[in-house]
Amino acid sequence: MIDMIEKEDPVISEEEAAQYDRQIRLWGLDAQKRLRGSRVLLVGLGGLGAEVAKNLILAGVKGLTLLDHEQVSEESCRAQFLVPVTAQGQNRAQASLERAQNLNPMVEVQSDPDKIEEKPDDFFLQFDAVCLTGCSRDLMVRVDQLCSQRNIKVFCGDVYGYYGYMFSNLGQEHNYVEEKLKVVKPTGHANDGPEAKKAKVDPNETTMVKKTVSFCTLKEALEVDWTSEKAKASLKRTPVDYFLLHVLLKFRTDKGRDPDPQSFAEDSELLRQIRDDVLEALAVSSDLLNEDFISFCFSEMSPVCAVVGGVLGQEVVKALSQRDAPHRNFFFFDGRKGSGVVDYFGPN
Repeated sequence: MIDMIEKEDPVISEEEAAQYDRQIRLWGLDAQKRLRGSRVLLVGLGGLGAEVAKNLILAGVKGLTLLDHEQVSEESCRAQFLVPVTAQGQNRAQASLERAQNLNPMVEVQSDPDKIEEKPDDFFLQFDAVCLTGCSRDLMVRVDQLCSQRNIKVFCGDVYGYYGYMFSNLGQEHNYVEEKLKVVKPTGHANDGPEAKKAKVDPNETTMVKKTVSFCTLKEALEVDWTSEKAKASLKRTPVDYFLLHVLLKFRTDKGRDPDPQSFAEDSELLRQIRDDVLEALAVSSDLLNEDFISFCFSEMSPVCAVVGGVLGQEVVKALSQRDAPHRNFFFFDGRKGSGVVDYFGPN
C-alpha cells in the first residue's frame, strides 16, 4: 500500500480556485493543495534561477525563498528578466523580489542576501524542496546528502552557453499518481472470436494509478564506476553531456567561477586540459567528448535558460504535487541540436 504524503490540508479559497482553475482542471484539486502547502528554497538568481522562480510562483507554491549573495551585473540584466536594468550593484535576490512577487501575490516570496555556504544545516530543514543553481559540486553534494536524510526533495541545475542540465533526488521512495487510460475487461463468450476475449482500452475513461520510484544521491550519480563491464557496455548509449557536466563542474571548483567570455582564450585552454584530466580520472577515452564543446559553453543563453528552467520548474511542481512520473534523474539539453535527453546515472 502506498501512503501519499499528507501535511496540513491547505484550504483553497474561491480566489485561489479562480486563479488556479486551469491547473486544477489539469492535475486535480488534491495535487494543487499539496503544491499550495509547499515551501521551496531557490538558490541562485541568474538566468536559470529567474525562469525557475517564475514557473514556481505561477504554479502556486505556498512560499518561495530567493537566496543569492551575488550583485546584479550587466550580464545579470541580459540573462534574466526579474532585475531592473537600474539595479546594477544591488543584491541579486533583493533586486528580483518585487517583480517576482508581482507575478502572483498569493505566493509568499522572500529574498535572502546571505551566502549559502554560511547557512547552517537547520536552515534547509524548513523547506519541502531545495533547488540549487550556480553552486559548486561540493556544496550541492553536501546539501543533497543533508536533505535526502530528511525527505526534502533536491534539484540542481545550470546553464553553460548552449548547454544545460538538471538533476533531481526525490528520495529512496517517491510516491506519485499517474493518469492512465482505463482497461475494459473482455465480455465475450466462449464461442466468440479471439478479439472479443482481449482486454481493450477505453479512450474516453481514465483511472489514477499509484506508483513508487527510487532515486539516488548526487554523489552516487556523479561517482559511477566506468571500469565495470556493465558501465563499459553502456558507454555507447551514454549522453556525452554527462561527461561535459563533470568538466564544467571541475572548472567551477578550480576557478571559483564559470567560463568567462572576457578570458576566452585562457579559459578555452583550461577547459581542454580539464577535459583530458576528468576523462582520464573517469577511466574513459578522451574521444568521448570532442573539444568542439569549448566554444559553446560561455555565459548563460536566455533561450537555453527558458528550456531548462521550464523542465526544472515542471519537475519541482510534479514532485511536490505527487502527480505524474518524474524525470529520473538527469535531464540534459543541447541548444546546438535543439533537443534534450533524460537518463539515469547511479547505482543499478
